[in-house]
Amino acid sequence: MTELQLKSGSPMPVRSGLSIVVVMIGVMITAVDTTIVVLALPEIERSLHVVLDSVIWVVIGYLLVITILATQVGRLGDMFGRVRMYEAGFAVFIVGSALCALAWNEMSIVAFRVLQGVGGALVTANSGAIIADLFPREERGKAYGYNGIGFSLGAVLGILLGGAIVSYVSWRWIFWINVPIGLVGVILAVRVLRDRGEPETHRLDLVGMATLGLGLFGVLWAVTKLATKPLDGELLGYLLGGALLMGVFVVVERHTAEPMLDLSLFAVPSMTPSLLASLFQGLSNYAVLFLVIMYLQGVRRLSPIHASLLLIPGYLIGSVVGPMAGRLADRFSPVFPATLGLGVQVAALFVYAHLSVTTGLWLVVVGSVINGLGASCFFPANSSAVMKASPPAAFGISSGMLRTFANVGMVFSFSMAILIASRSISRRLAFAIFVGSTSLRGGLAGGFTSGLHAAFYASMGIMALAALLSATRATRLGGQRSGA
Repeated sequence: MTELQLKSGSPMPVRSGLSIVVVMIGVMITAVDTTIVVLALPEIERSLHVVLDSVIWVVIGYLLVITILATQVGRLGDMFGRVRMYEAGFAVFIVGSALCALAWNEMSIVAFRVLQGVGGALVTANSGAIIADLFPREERGKAYGYNGIGFSLGAVLGILLGGAIVSYVSWRWIFWINVPIGLVGVILAVRVLRDRGEPETHRLDLVGMATLGLGLFGVLWAVTKLATKPLDGELLGYLLGGALLMGVFVVVERHTAEPMLDLSLFAVPSMTPSLLASLFQGLSNYAVLFLVIMYLQGVRRLSPIHASLLLIPGYLIGSVVGPMAGRLADRFSPVFPATLGLGVQVAALFVYAHLSVTTGLWLVVVGSVINGLGASCFFPANSSAVMKASPPAAFGISSGMLRTFANVGMVFSFSMAILIASRSISRRLAFAIFVGSTSLRGGLAGGFTSGLHAAFYASMGIMALAALLSATRATRLGGQRSGA
């Protein structure tokens, strides 16, 4: 039982299970959009006459704004109440979803996805802090494990609903469907969740947000354009300018009283390896979704919905294993389940690296299950490690930093996957394969598969680095049970 407060001020005992269900709905609705939009890209491209190399910004734009805002909206939660910002996130997400459904051209759909990302940032950044508020240290791993169920169910719903909606109704309904789900989430949050503790006084790091946002945008714009055109002066300018701005961001953070990335938290022994493990896990694992879908659609010539259905077993396994991994993190230490999960994901990448033009599709399912096992071990344990290491007054900023590091890896993973996988075919063709607007035949299929193998092996190396960083936490802790 968790003691929360009624709006009238009188105490009311509320089952912790009900509280976590409310948070799970927020995670679920944002997870739905990670898979459902991918399935709708071909229809969005055709319906709104979006240029091929711009349609991916419907996905990247959403992730990029969450990356930029994660720590700052977490700080808003510390300042004005985490539950209040969580509820505001639902409201913004609902409005953004409705506007996406009404989009009329390329610019409008990307702009409204950015607005939707603002709501997603408020929800995801503050959900971790709410769990840290609601549950004692020794129960947070289990809570984050149940929270992982929300992500897995959201991903599965995104695949099932997305395929049915795009095939039989209209792509616009992938956004309309968020409206009733979001309204239910808002109503439940208002009735069940209440802020605890006193608000903190903070300042927003607007300069840090601007330099990081523009820097990431410059690099991503250049790398994304490289998927369909050769390097020229303009792209080199975006690339170098973006890299320079990210360097400026680091300098700004070192001289700002309340930086976007609170550098003082890196002094906590287990914080740095936890955040870096999250970054490298996102960089290597999020690319897997792109690479496998490219293989199934381009080489095996499956439709987007049939390709995505093969990934469902992994998400289902993840929803079952997540709470158990969270309990292990609570009972012993987050180090073991987190590191084990990363090692298991290395094995999944090894399986994917052996796909060929004639491989049975059952191997994709096996890889999906192994990957789901690994991810469900890593996420709740690593989240628990970060929040256990964080001072209570910084729960919001710590949760936001975790989301920022994970998303930086995720937003670059697509570009990495395209550039490596397109060694054997034109980048524009590789791009079209991912979007689902074309497939390969004959020798091109075999050459493209070889390119995919290189991408999977590169991801294996990055994932192994994440596992190594995770394992170093055991020595950093010096046997202290409170860290991870």
